[in-house]
Amino acid sequence: MKGTILLSAGGFLLATQLLAADPAVNADADNTKKNQIHNGTQALSADQQSNSASDVEVTRKIRRELTSNDSLSTYAKNVKIITNGGVVVLKGPVKDRKEKEFVESQAAKVAGADKVRSELEISAN
Repeated sequence: MKGTILLSAGGFLLATQLLAADPAVNADADNTKKNQIHNGTQALSADQQSNSASDVEVTRKIRRELTSNDSLSTYAKNVKIITNGGVVVLKGPVKDRKEKEFVESQAAKVAGADKVRSELEISAN
């Protein structure tokens, strides 16, 4: 019994060490490098989201449209939506052109097509 427990514990430790050594397990989130590029002084970031009731409501409505759609990838559901002065900026990766167009169309439906600036990028993965 003790031998089995020790063997199981040893197997667990070996598996843990193998996973820790796997670069895919320890890789940064897909858009980490993109976020670093966008963090320049001219780039709009999530902390520049306006706290006005109308801007918060626009962001909330767009986010709800995206998160309630089961056909979208996790990428699309997690794009950055930054609304300031009624203008919506969409940032981040999406799975493909179809998702990009869908996210943009949902933002345009809520805010108006002339109020949406898309910086969405199609993921290479």
